[in-house]
Amino acid sequence: MLVQDLREKILEGDFSDLLAHSKDEDYAAEVSKILETLPHDYAVHTFLALPEDVEIKIFPHLNHVLQRDVTEDMPRPQISNLLNNLTSNDRVSFFDELDGIEVTEYLNLLDDKNRLATYDLLGYPEKSVARLINTKFTTVRKEWTIGQAREHIRRFYTDTPAANVIFVVDNDGKLIDEIPIRRLVLNEGSKTIADIMDGFYVKLDIQDSIDNAIQKFKEYDRVAIPVTNSNNIVMGVVTIDDVMDVAEEKDTKDMQQFGGLESLDLPYVKTPFFTLIRKRAVWLIILFLSEMLTATAMGHFQDELDAAIVLSLFVPLIISSGGNSGSQAATLIIRAMALNEFTTRKWWYVMRREIMSGLTLGLILGVIGFIRIAIWQQLHWSNYGIKGAWGAPGTGNYWYLTALTVSLSLVGIVLWGTLSGSMIPMILKRLGLDPATSSAPFVATLVDVTGLIIYFSFAAIILRGTILGSNDKAPLATIHNGNMTIINLAMPEANTPDTQPYFINANTVRVPLNSKMGALVRNMKTAGHYQDDDYTLDLVAGWTYYDVKLKQTAHKYLVMYPSAGQGKTLEAKVK
Repeated sequence: MLVQDLREKILEGDFSDLLAHSKDEDYAAEVSKILETLPHDYAVHTFLALPEDVEIKIFPHLNHVLQRDVTEDMPRPQISNLLNNLTSNDRVSFFDELDGIEVTEYLNLLDDKNRLATYDLLGYPEKSVARLINTKFTTVRKEWTIGQAREHIRRFYTDTPAANVIFVVDNDGKLIDEIPIRRLVLNEGSKTIADIMDGFYVKLDIQDSIDNAIQKFKEYDRVAIPVTNSNNIVMGVVTIDDVMDVAEEKDTKDMQQFGGLESLDLPYVKTPFFTLIRKRAVWLIILFLSEMLTATAMGHFQDELDAAIVLSLFVPLIISSGGNSGSQAATLIIRAMALNEFTTRKWWYVMRREIMSGLTLGLILGVIGFIRIAIWQQLHWSNYGIKGAWGAPGTGNYWYLTALTVSLSLVGIVLWGTLSGSMIPMILKRLGLDPATSSAPFVATLVDVTGLIIYFSFAAIILRGTILGSNDKAPLATIHNGNMTIINLAMPEANTPDTQPYFINANTVRVPLNSKMGALVRNMKTAGHYQDDDYTLDLVAGWTYYDVKLKQTAHKYLVMYPSAGQGKTLEAKVK
């Protein structure tokens, strides 16, 4: 029957088809998925309407929220029957999602054997393999005949999660071998187990991490692996299906954290809206506040931006290249550590490798950036060699210096990005933290801020004395004898105090009335005007300022003074 058809029948209250196939393990998993798509209250009602043996089959496949809600509405005897019939790993998985009071309450509903086993397993670390073991398993002795072993397996098959592999133990319960079920089938019943043993087996220690268990299943291609204690006594068995479930949850959690959000406890479609917002907002706020440091960094280099506005054109290119390289490195390193390709002791090997990678990638991008600027400059699509703010006086053919600045910055920033993206996960791993928390957005944010410092530092070194002008901070305007102002056009200031003239665009100097220069023109009744073949000066009066408009700004100084004896005009000369 199609899943959609079954869902429609359940919604109609017809459970006949569900009951007919519910004892099948695969079918139980499909039913649990259907229940999770139903309205929550109706899903709980439907589950509680099922026979108890069917509930036991379906319960382990439900999400943790639905598990808690259905048990809250169950009578205590029914909960006891359900929990006692779960496998130990399914029971521990359910208990892991409860608070301390609920765990104590439900432990008291278990029989003595299950209570003791569950209590012991809960005592192990949350990420240890003990949380996955099933304490129902079948073992044989090496002195048994194959016929005896077959009969033993037939008797306990229904309680054995992995009957295709048989574990051989000695009289003390210590593991000595494992044999595939096919050997029992293909050999004569009169042979002993010792006759078909090869002495090779794979095991997990009960203190091993779940990551180690996942790795062993991948390496040895097993469907079940026994778990032993420090004395090599078999404590249980871990099966591939349980490991795959945990691996999927772990990968999902890592992907969500790497994307810059808290991991979701439920599937996306079942997560409440405000829970989804909360999970996403926390990291967004953190990253937003971190990105504000970018504005701080740019403010620190405001003088460079004012003097060479062309630098701002490449800021998005620079910071995105660094962020992308950092995200790439972080992705590679986090995944490699998850697959146990190396440990944190290999940090020097990783660092050397990433230094070479960063330099190579940076050089590639740097060459491309240089060529791009050169082509645009030669085709006159852009002018990357302008000297001065807002296209202010002193134009020069310095595009190659701009290209060199961008190229070297790309090398430095990509190198820094690869180092940050590779080392941060290893540092977190060394500190016992989850490397996935060094998500790509976090690395990108870090590289954004530091990348700007690298970029503008290169600009200050390479462009100083050309596009950025001299290191000498000459004043914008100086007063001579109280009646003449000399404006230094080569050193404009974007945020000049109100007592000084300043540029407001490429060809206009604003003179505040309360400045010394403003005092020279305050009493003029008419606007001054001066013009020659290559220069025009207009003085336009505003409420609190005068705007001096220049036709050409390819000069170093502008000398302004009242016309002799008239006091009504303002004349200017350029040098």
